[in-house]
Amino acid sequence: MTQQPASSRKSSNRDVIVASICGFVVAFMVGASYAAVPFYNWFCRTTGFNGTTQVATSAPDASLERTITVRFDSNISGGLPWKFEPEKTSVEVKIGEVVTVYYTVTNQAARPTTGQAAYNVAPLTVGSYFQKINCFCFTEQTFAPGEKRELAVVFYIDPKLAENHDHDELNSITLSYTFYPVRDPEPKPVAASEPDKRKGSL
Repeated sequence: MTQQPASSRKSSNRDVIVASICGFVVAFMVGASYAAVPFYNWFCRTTGFNGTTQVATSAPDASLERTITVRFDSNISGGLPWKFEPEKTSVEVKIGEVVTVYYTVTNQAARPTTGQAAYNVAPLTVGSYFQKINCFCFTEQTFAPGEKRELAVVFYIDPKLAENHDHDELNSITLSYTFYPVRDPEPKPVAASEPDKRKGSL
């Protein structure tokens, strides 16, 4: 029986090792693709990466004398028939000062419509310092035909921003919201005192 030359055996072993490594890399990449979205969302919320703002439960103990201009931006995506705009285009706030601003939304359609807002801030690196106590983001908003509503945002800029000397020259921040249409909104529960109009007569 003819034996394989040593060089051929080495080449065959190397091919097996390379194939095994490639298989492992492919399996790892497939698994990572499923974990990427939730991990990315968690990472953004934790670090403020990509301009993701933070959620606060209380106000800071004190504000600083340093002020920053906060500008407000509003956008509509996907053909949602709404008029969406901030009541003020900008405000000047002290770092650590709690501020309430309002956006006005009007449903310009002759039918009920539902939307949901996403947000970010610019520069992207200040997301971890922009703390929101209350806002309308990530909550489905359903409007009756022609309905107009004010939506509030309560926020402050974390005093820790002043400790980061990379932001010593920072004098303005832009908070931007975009409303997206919700095609299949979740049905709202009917109050016990109200008849359920979604059901037919018994």
